[in-house]
Amino acid sequence: MNQKQTFARIAGDPGSLLEAFNNIRILCLGDVMLDRFIYGSATRISPEAPIPVLGISHQQAMLGGAGNVVRNILSLGGAATLVAVTGDDAEGREVAHLLEKDERITAALVCSGRRPTTVKTRFIADGQQLLRADAEATHSLASNTADKVIAQFEKSLPDVDVVILSDYAKGVLSDDVLTKAINLAKAKNIPIIADPKSADFSRYSGVTVLTPNRKEMVQAAGRSCDTDGQVEEAANFVRNRDDIETLLVTRSESGMSLISHEGAHHIPAQAQEVFDVSGAGDSVIACLSLSLGAGASLEQSATLANLAGGIVVAKTGTAAVTQEELHAALHNAEVQSADEKITHLSRAKEIVDNWRARGLKVGFTNGCFDLIHPGHISLISQAKGEVDRLIVGLNTDDSIKRLKGPDRPATGETSRAIVLASLEDVDLVVPFAEDTPITLIESLSPDVLVKGADYTIDTVVGSDIVQAYGGRIYLAELKEGFSTTSTIQRLLEIDKKKDT
Repeated sequence: MNQKQTFARIAGDPGSLLEAFNNIRILCLGDVMLDRFIYGSATRISPEAPIPVLGISHQQAMLGGAGNVVRNILSLGGAATLVAVTGDDAEGREVAHLLEKDERITAALVCSGRRPTTVKTRFIADGQQLLRADAEATHSLASNTADKVIAQFEKSLPDVDVVILSDYAKGVLSDDVLTKAINLAKAKNIPIIADPKSADFSRYSGVTVLTPNRKEMVQAAGRSCDTDGQVEEAANFVRNRDDIETLLVTRSESGMSLISHEGAHHIPAQAQEVFDVSGAGDSVIACLSLSLGAGASLEQSATLANLAGGIVVAKTGTAAVTQEELHAALHNAEVQSADEKITHLSRAKEIVDNWRARGLKVGFTNGCFDLIHPGHISLISQAKGEVDRLIVGLNTDDSIKRLKGPDRPATGETSRAIVLASLEDVDLVVPFAEDTPITLIESLSPDVLVKGADYTIDTVVGSDIVQAYGGRIYLAELKEGFSTTSTIQRLLEIDKKKDT
């Protein structure tokens, strides 16, 4: 299995991380449902009551709840084991039949004669939902049924990479079942991702990542979550109170916020026309879990999950995201970022996460680049030859004045940044005001750190950091006879001769 596979080993062609999804199996425990859609037209009002009459044209049934999480896992290329409870009824048998249609699903269903299968029926007239009718029981499982669920869960654990707890508050994930499931997965060091429906987040204590939406976050924390700062404050309060490692808060038009002990990472929403938000959370948690199972970092996984959520809200009904759609979204996101070559650190980090999600190797070099000359171009060209994407850290004007004196730079940072961004080999320009680029290197974690051969590996700023996580240092060959200082000196001499 790929549980211990690291993202550093997923290298090569773009999309290699997505291809790694094909080797991941997710264990999903939660509330399975049968989603029914009844379509037709409403052209008249009933004579019996002031309500529309739906002339039915066709019907459709699909897996919902935890079943929709499984649908998304499969459409993204993964395999799934579903542990859930159905009733001893026709709807339960229909759920079992739908699960049998794909050999990548292992169904571990527990049949209960004491509760019906949850069914949500939606009546849709000419694209507009008129009514939803729910048939369900929401009380906790009987103790003998809960024991069977835990037995199926424990039996399935040895073959999976990640566990998803898909809570729709239909009674399967009782306090007792949650506690036992979390303890069993933790004992095997399997990541646990939980989608909560209870305002009491302490029920999910011990999970790796909890994925509440903004409303659920507000209810759990008892405080506002309108701004990035408020979300961070609320999430850290809940993390510490309820023993949860990381929270990924989905915030609709505000994107997502990933908060852990390492800090906060805010991911802007993808510009999409929203048709239907049904099941968007299922797509997010499925993509997040597959990414983590494939060895991606939390930030990279959240970036992919954000893209998946943006795709699914543009569809109607409880739709699923495909691996092909996600690959296309990654490509489109990169194209859009081409117009943002000159950017700040936080945005650069989001772009780099997107690159890494595609399996691209990232390089970094830095300098003043005052009066760009062939020596600069040669270094940048050599640097790009070592990586798929190249970031250039650019000293700001104030930084250069401290390093080289009050008469420098010869050209302002805006002009220098524009010239660098116009170079085909440069993919991102990030100005920095400090004397060294150490903060950029720590935040962006380049795979290759590039400097000129006038340095040694030990004297390259950040070399110890990069080498510590398995990156490497590349010393580019210098092009003789070019330097900004000598160029400025020659210009001054020319001016002096003109004056005489």
